[in-house]
Amino acid sequence: MPLSSVSGRLTSLRHAGAVRGPALLAGRLVAALGLGVTGYVHLHLAATYDGIGQTLTVGDLFRAQGAVAVLAAVLVVAVRRRWAAALALLVGAGSAAATTLSVYLRIPPVGPLPELYEPVWYPEKTLAAVTAGLAALAAAALMTGRDRAR
Repeated sequence: MPLSSVSGRLTSLRHAGAVRGPALLAGRLVAALGLGVTGYVHLHLAATYDGIGQTLTVGDLFRAQGAVAVLAAVLVVAVRRRWAAALALLVGAGSAAATTLSVYLRIPPVGPLPELYEPVWYPEKTLAAVTAGLAALAAAALMTGRDRAR
């Protein structure tokens, strides 16, 4: 097949939304599962971190992150729109980044937000970071597809 034919086919796939049907369903489910797991882990661990911080504690941040992750998980499955996938992408990527950065960088307190620094990986933290990252990747793939509720 000539290179121009391959290029033309790739262009038409890109414009048609190459990710469709079952692949979109799988992407939504992977994103939701990843967000659900990272949300659960944060909610489960929140009480452990209630003593860190003054106005807001790290436990408060964990509860907020957990609630937002669970909400994004529900929305990415229930609302088949790009904005829901974008929300899942932002929540997943933000959670993965914050979790990872808190191991390697001392993030100073800002206003009412507490310092974030815990230079250790443990099973729950690793699970939260990995599942949030997988959710972000699945949501990014959803952003390229066509999946609109009729």
